[in-house]
Amino acid sequence: MNYNQLVQEITKKRSFLCVGLDTDLNKIPSILKKAENPVFEFNKRIVDATAPFSVAFKLNTAFYESNGVQGWIDLEKTVNYIKTYYPDLFVIADAKRGDIGNTSKMYAQAFFNSMKCDAITVAPYMGKDSVSPFLETEGKWAILLALTSNEGAFDFQTLELKNSDSTLFETVLIKSKQWGSKENMMYVVGATKPESFKKIREIVPEHFLLVPGVGAQGGDLEHVAKYGMNKHCGLLVNSSRAIIFADNTENFDKVAAEKAQEMKQQMDALLKLSGI
Repeated sequence: MNYNQLVQEITKKRSFLCVGLDTDLNKIPSILKKAENPVFEFNKRIVDATAPFSVAFKLNTAFYESNGVQGWIDLEKTVNYIKTYYPDLFVIADAKRGDIGNTSKMYAQAFFNSMKCDAITVAPYMGKDSVSPFLETEGKWAILLALTSNEGAFDFQTLELKNSDSTLFETVLIKSKQWGSKENMMYVVGATKPESFKKIREIVPEHFLLVPGVGAQGGDLEHVAKYGMNKHCGLLVNSSRAIIFADNTENFDKVAAEKAQEMKQQMDALLKLSGI
């Protein structure tokens, strides 16, 4: 999926919602735990319920890797299901990879060629040669960690560099935007840091931002849109627990749909407010 196609999907759906499939086997409804494949059954019903209101799904690979071989099977089956039945939706592997060139090339092959994901999150701190292999496949995206939503982000990411007017995360933005373009690179910016969006947009005005932290982590959607939206929207706002675990009964998928629809309605209003 290219930049224009993603923009068109946002405009058509009137939504920039990304649903996070952080599926914890211990949290899924008990009625599913006797199913042959509980995680995939849960994911399938969540996807079917929320697809009308979202433009993307993000699968945090840790929740699948923790279940060994079966977890990888669940991950691949979920991606295949989305790609088969909802081919216009953007699929992100939240894998936070990043290593020397040859290793990154294999990671890119795993998630782009074998797994058919559209994008993968990448830690950029090993530099250009660790990111470049993720930028070589046409129509695929690297999503670089810039300013994350966790408290520990302040340990390193916001430190001011010696002999520079920039913080570490700002330097990552300034340097890395030379490696790719708005067509194949996005940035992770946490919704819990809304005061930083203005500066970020000065550095990367056209790039898409993947924004976690709305919902259970306390991020505010209106603040994110006010400071982070550009003329094409330029945002994918992720919500995971607040949607997928909103209910633990047999109606969990219906409740998830209601929560996703509520966010979609808010996003529609924010898009209109920005003239989109």
